[in-house]
Amino acid sequence: MPISVISVEQHQHSDEVRHFDHCPWLFAEGATEEQRAAQRDRQRRAGGDSEIGERCYVAESAAVFPDRLRLGDDSYIAAHAYVTGELTTGTDCTLNPFVTVRGAVTLGSGVRIGAHTSLLGFNHSMAPDRPVFQQAHTSLGITIGDDVWIGSHVVVVDGVTVGDHCVIGAGAVVTKDLPAWTVAAGNPARPLRDRRDTKPAGAARGADTLARFADTARAQAPDILAGCWDGDRYVDRPGATATVRAHCDAVEIADLLLGSAPEQLSAEEHVKRLSAAQDPDTGLAPELGGPLPTPDADGFVGEGPALYHVLSLGYALDLLGARFPRPVRGVREMTASQLVARLEGLPWREGAWGAGAWVDAWATAAHWNLRHHADDGVAPGALEALFGWLLTRADPWTGMWGCPSPQAGRLQVVNGYYRLTRGTFAQFGVPVPHPERVVDAVLDHARDTRHFGPGRNNACNVLDVAHPLWLCVRQLGAHAKDGGYRSAEIRAWAEHQLAAALPRWHGGKGFGFGPGAGGPGAEPSLQGTEMWLAIIWYLADLLGRADTLGYHPRGVHRPEPARTPGQA
Repeated sequence: MPISVISVEQHQHSDEVRHFDHCPWLFAEGATEEQRAAQRDRQRRAGGDSEIGERCYVAESAAVFPDRLRLGDDSYIAAHAYVTGELTTGTDCTLNPFVTVRGAVTLGSGVRIGAHTSLLGFNHSMAPDRPVFQQAHTSLGITIGDDVWIGSHVVVVDGVTVGDHCVIGAGAVVTKDLPAWTVAAGNPARPLRDRRDTKPAGAARGADTLARFADTARAQAPDILAGCWDGDRYVDRPGATATVRAHCDAVEIADLLLGSAPEQLSAEEHVKRLSAAQDPDTGLAPELGGPLPTPDADGFVGEGPALYHVLSLGYALDLLGARFPRPVRGVREMTASQLVARLEGLPWREGAWGAGAWVDAWATAAHWNLRHHADDGVAPGALEALFGWLLTRADPWTGMWGCPSPQAGRLQVVNGYYRLTRGTFAQFGVPVPHPERVVDAVLDHARDTRHFGPGRNNACNVLDVAHPLWLCVRQLGAHAKDGGYRSAEIRAWAEHQLAAALPRWHGGKGFGFGPGAGGPGAEPSLQGTEMWLAIIWYLADLLGRADTLGYHPRGVHRPEPARTPGQA
């Protein structure tokens, strides 16, 4: 058998071709005239209806068998790429080694496609009446915009459009359209951030963590709600007694994560049951099986579950597209002078939280009354008296109401501030007084290890810091931006709290309220889940990442005003 003899020159030529095939960007400057002539011949052999621009390169080892090929100037197809179907590219596009492009694919200009990536612009039908290999092909096509970088081992499936300036991380599987400037990764690919956002990489990782958490919460929400349904009513946790708030929390969680009413009842039955909780005479809602609260001399109550039910029951009905059947009579009939007298008599010094909670309930009842009877929902001048009293009584050094104590520090003051401003300034869209001083006071409180030390963070304490910070940051015009008033400290606190909160999720059960004797405790519950989901949104929004959660509070903890100044 004859032995072939390969010359040194042939070895060198073969090595150079392999080098250019794998590193085609070197061809323009490093190729000999003979190699340029060979490349022109290679391009003529591309086959199909092909037009190849200036300064392009098609690897000898690439399998290029197109029906139609339009390769823009300064573009290349590298070693072992596989190209079939219809490919159109702009200028400066690169298909790196082992890239597969099939079906109908259009690339803009300046597109970089990493090694081993597949753009599959066709699909099989999947009708059950015949084997897959006998199915017809379908093709919607793939469109990639300008200035797009697609990493290695990415798969883009048929029908996808990737907008201009996107970056897709290695190993991603892109099954849905990506808007311009998106940085995406994962299987399936998920938007992580906007490429124009200059936050560090840690923020992108944080956004991905939030997205995974939200996906988990959504997937497990039906089981959480089912576990707190005793067969007839909702309970805060399995084995507990049914309550009005448990039903309301179930509605809030389902709306937030699932965009629907809890599936244990029809939406109409939810509305019927919740509406029936309101007393037809006073407009108040007692606890299930509990006595109707007796109004005080001015017609409204001073304490008890009926106060919070004004919030929870009212917003649950609102989320279901309904409203309180009747106005809250004590609020509608309370005169401005009676309201001022009540405000003056609240325990601001020793119990600012209770005082703030009362104001929250009164103002929220006024909001629902005005929704029910715009003309006579509240007595003339009552709302003006409320806001006037609050604005003139706010401490200019803290922006708050009430006094700290040696025993509890600012806990009562800050927690009362949250409840008070939630129902008044935030709910009615009125700016809070002295926002910088509020930020100072809240951050000072957030350093108090009696309430924020290891094992001490509960939902109330964290929410009652997060919401005031969020409200003031928004008002000061520095939302989610560095450079605002004490912005770095706010962001650092939010980052720390968010990192601590997410691992507290109990799989299939939700969040517990938190440690300590106050509140319902650390066991997973509807109340804990509803509150921590809202807290996580506020913390994420302080960091500019709330959009990655894919949910937005609309009930008791809604960020936007429920009313605007002057609204009927």
